[in-house]
Amino acid sequence: MTAPSVQQKATLWLALVFVLGTALGAVLGYAFAHRSYAAAPAQLTAEQRRAQKREQLTREVGLTAEQQKQVIAILDEAQGEYKAIHAVSDPQVDAVRQKSRDKIRTILTADQKPKFEEFIRKMDEERKRLGQ
Repeated sequence: MTAPSVQQKATLWLALVFVLGTALGAVLGYAFAHRSYAAAPAQLTAEQRRAQKREQLTREVGLTAEQQKQVIAILDEAQGEYKAIHAVSDPQVDAVRQKSRDKIRTILTADQKPKFEEFIRKMDEERKRLGQ
């Protein structure tokens, strides 16, 4: 039997690399497709989240149609109360937040202040994005 030529070895290596690359790609593609983050749902609005929770409650508890109506009315009333509480407390929380930020600004150097403002901007964006 004769020894394989350099061209035959190169062809064999190329084929091996191609097959391994295809196999690895298939495995990684399968793994990614079956992960929860692969098909992450779009962000739901607050109302959509509440509706989803009501449906889950209905399903898991086995509410009748009449009970569903009553539960929806109770939860809607509670939501109105939550909003009233937030209307009072949010300005108070904002005042405390601003007061603490002002105190922090007094102890920062001139070089630190722009960095702090950028940090605060990011924090505010995150809070807004999360609806807090």
